[in-house]
Amino acid sequence: MWQRQIRLFMAFLRVGLFGFGGGPSMIPLVRREAVQRHAWLDDNDFADVLAIGNTLPGPIATKMAGYIGYRVGGPLGAINAVVAVTVPLILAMIALLGLYARHGDQRWVQGMGQGVIPVVMVMMAQLTLDFFAKSRAGLGWLATAILGIAAGGLIYGLGLHPGLVIGAILITALLRPMRRTSAEEASR
Repeated sequence: MWQRQIRLFMAFLRVGLFGFGGGPSMIPLVRREAVQRHAWLDDNDFADVLAIGNTLPGPIATKMAGYIGYRVGGPLGAINAVVAVTVPLILAMIALLGLYARHGDQRWVQGMGQGVIPVVMVMMAQLTLDFFAKSRAGLGWLATAILGIAAGGLIYGLGLHPGLVIGAILITALLRPMRRTSAEEASR
């Protein structure tokens, strides 16, 4: 039990330490730890956690840490993972805000923030490609393109919050009648 809690803590500590740039940069790190390194979730579970987490208020990293921690280690695991991901952020914020208050007008401090942006961009591009491949495999090219364009139009064109779009898709999927498989049809 304690070994699992230590692994959980270390995984989310890495996310907290290296997740500069907030939620967008942390999502690929959470995926790397939870799916690739420890196999606590598969890609489908991760996508579901991310989708549901985006519909709820608050920082995505703590929501994902709380859920994955609970799934892996129960209530203690949830607390453990949330503490592991937030404590480095709190300490880094205190240190960086102090540094910025003293040296914010200097070019090297401004360059630090700008230097992180390309790295976050690459991480998000990789995550986007992974989710595109997953969506294409599950829905096909046409449905993926239509849903992607519709979601982009609603979010960027109409200014709807992504959580509302995801919530609407989840409700639609829940209310949609299930199609019978050929095996179910044959047994009727």
